[in-house]
Amino acid sequence: MFLPGRQVLQSALRRHNCRLFSATQSCRNARKGLVLGVYEKEQNGDSARFTEAGAAFDSYLSGKLSEMLSISGPPVKKGKSRVFYGLHEDFSSVVVVGLGKGSDGVCGKENWDSCKENIRAAVSSGCRILQDLEVPVVEVDPCGDGQSAAEGALLGLFDFDEHKTKKKFKVTTRLHGSSDLAAWKKGLIYGEGQNLARWLMEAPANHVTPTVFADTIEQKLAPHSERVIVHKRSKLWIEAQQMEAFLSVSKGSEEPPVFLEVHYNGNPDPGKAPLVLVGKGITFDSGGISLKPPSGMDAMRADMGGAATVCSAIVTAAALKLPVNIIGLAPLCENMPGGNANKPGDVVIAKNGKTIQVDNTDAEGRLILADALCYAHGFDPKAIVNAATLTGAMDVALGSAAAGVFTNSDWLWGQLHKASVITGDRVWRMPLFQHYSRQVTDCQLADLNNIGKYSRSGGACTAAAFLREFVTADHWAHLDIAGVMSNKDEVPYLRKGMSGRPTRTLVEFAAGLAS
Repeated sequence: MFLPGRQVLQSALRRHNCRLFSATQSCRNARKGLVLGVYEKEQNGDSARFTEAGAAFDSYLSGKLSEMLSISGPPVKKGKSRVFYGLHEDFSSVVVVGLGKGSDGVCGKENWDSCKENIRAAVSSGCRILQDLEVPVVEVDPCGDGQSAAEGALLGLFDFDEHKTKKKFKVTTRLHGSSDLAAWKKGLIYGEGQNLARWLMEAPANHVTPTVFADTIEQKLAPHSERVIVHKRSKLWIEAQQMEAFLSVSKGSEEPPVFLEVHYNGNPDPGKAPLVLVGKGITFDSGGISLKPPSGMDAMRADMGGAATVCSAIVTAAALKLPVNIIGLAPLCENMPGGNANKPGDVVIAKNGKTIQVDNTDAEGRLILADALCYAHGFDPKAIVNAATLTGAMDVALGSAAAGVFTNSDWLWGQLHKASVITGDRVWRMPLFQHYSRQVTDCQLADLNNIGKYSRSGGACTAAAFLREFVTADHWAHLDIAGVMSNKDEVPYLRKGMSGRPTRTLVEFAAGLAS
């Protein structure tokens, strides 16, 4: 059958690739893969172009990669890829990934750096392809931003398969070349930090109890013991601190509560006020007496996502040796419907003496955070930032596009927003009107009610207004991360499962304060 010239070349290329792929199967242990980036054709440009590393590789091959790319199909679009086999004696497989337009940068409409996001997504895609091909070692083109490339590689390859017999093929990633080594190493630390949060959130609740959570963070911080102090506070200590709101949530479970307190001392100047990060640490949330419906309740093993992201951010800051002082606070417990559990209508007293009517035991996160926020003020902090998978209403409002930020400080909002533009893990400012405060202070039996007066209306906002009642600091922000807790396919460089968001944004925020 007669084939036009282009089709003849494409057919030959397919046969060539098949032969080379079969040959390389026999030397699996010696195989390496390579991920290279290519930009889309600009509007007024002549053709697509490789990154600096891609161009050097193509030049070494005397233009063979460009030739193969041109005859293998249409130009590689953003997020797409093409695989070639046997082009180079050192690499059994080469994946060319689309980076979009090289002129992409910070996008005001999207509130992120499109170039960085494109790199993360492209590198992630290329690494997964090579993982599926069971290539053990993958070299990655820095694509002009080694940090974003490293983040994409590590985040894209992570998969929680600890309790599965058949596990994902393990891949080691390396930087291709040495021009961006410092940025690459930084990106690996950022990626490892978010993956730690993902691991904590994904692990079954019977494997990560409050005690195990605290022990895990202590172990992760052990290599940085010269800069870090870890306190795992017991129930007796919590009682002595008069944290009755926190204790009331833990009463229904046989698992003992733990108040985890971590001090990272990155700045030796005693006059430098610390940043205090507070994370909600409900290691399983059944809803208590106000029991949740069974469908999807298994995901409530990740209701400690606030504590996971906060603590992982501190582990990352320590690994980066950021010159900033950070104190992490994580009230850890389970919310279970035991015989001693909170009952709707109960009244408890928070650490600052305010009384709280508990009309819904499934609004427990704000109770444990109330006591932790009161305690945070004792460190005379520069700023207090808390993170919590607090309300389903936040998921309804923003979905998985961004974490909601409620803050009393324009300066603090600016710092958090700036960090999120860099990481691509976005935040969005939400209102803290007195309108919402009146809905939690209009209470029949106590100073505050733990749910808003109109129940379903503005649920994320009334929850934030409740927390504000325990804040006197000038710079405080509450991040409601319920909407970004998990990932289906919204973030292309994260697999389906718990996301670990916004760990990298918290790290970048802390780094910004340090500088």
